[in-house]
Amino acid sequence: MEDNIKYYVVKQKALPEVLLKVAEANRLIETKGCSIADATDQLGISRSSYYKYKDDIFPFRDNVKGKTITFVLSMDDEPGLLSLVLKTVAQFQANILTIHQTIPVNGVASLTLSVDILPTTGDSSKMIEEIEQLTGVRYLKILSRE
Repeated sequence: MEDNIKYYVVKQKALPEVLLKVAEANRLIETKGCSIADATDQLGISRSSYYKYKDDIFPFRDNVKGKTITFVLSMDDEPGLLSLVLKTVAQFQANILTIHQTIPVNGVASLTLSVDILPTTGDSSKMIEEIEQLTGVRYLKILSRE
């Protein structure tokens, strides 16, 4: 069964509360030195739930340094919007590896961007969130993380 392991990137709002609490318990254990019993008691989850999921959930930003993230976004054909997207990537000190923008159709263009996450890059999930919230960006989807 190990051969059939698949990974998914999902938004926080799509996760069951127990998985979010397990991720938070991991954070408390790693950063605050809490025991598993203390962390699970504090968050109101059973230790069996913690042990069941502890190795299966982690925030997207974890273990991403030195990786490449490729995402696609749909955006309005507005002057300066592409520049704002690139500026956001630059503010987080990530390195753009590839960029491809389609010719706009009906006022909407697609942009595919591959970004190298460097040791100096800030929180990559925050970077993606900020791009997604730019006025004129209709949606953003992560295609891969290598």
